[in-house]
Amino acid sequence: MRNDAPLSEAGLSVIASGMKIVGDIESTGVVKIEGTVEGAVRGARQLLLGRQGTIHGDIRAHEVIIGGTVVGTIVAEERVEIQGTSSVQGDIHTKSIVVLEGGVINGAVRMGETAAQDAPELREAPEAPVRAGLALSQ
Repeated sequence: MRNDAPLSEAGLSVIASGMKIVGDIESTGVVKIEGTVEGAVRGARQLLLGRQGTIHGDIRAHEVIIGGTVVGTIVAEERVEIQGTSSVQGDIHTKSIVVLEGGVINGAVRMGETAAQDAPELREAPEAPVRAGLALSQ
């Protein structure tokens, strides 16, 4: 199979409902989360968090659309959309924001041309504990 897409263009990554990721996610494309992420999400062109999705960690992306629950800081270079089904427990730094009726934000919102650049560095996710019998080595 031949892939004619440019190397600089990343695809779509999906964390499906019922799936849980423990650790950080780094992507340059679109990330859609319907499940649970316990860790930071960084670098995405667009982050889409579905109604049943949950992120316990910080987010840094170009554009962020939240329909589920976030516990952590959101930093978006361009835009954040808080849908009516969403809950954000943390600060938001972005150039522009849309909050639909019913959306909840418990944290500070900083807006403007340099809000994302002025945001503090996002925290690293804590190391996940290694459970006996599950450690892999090469």
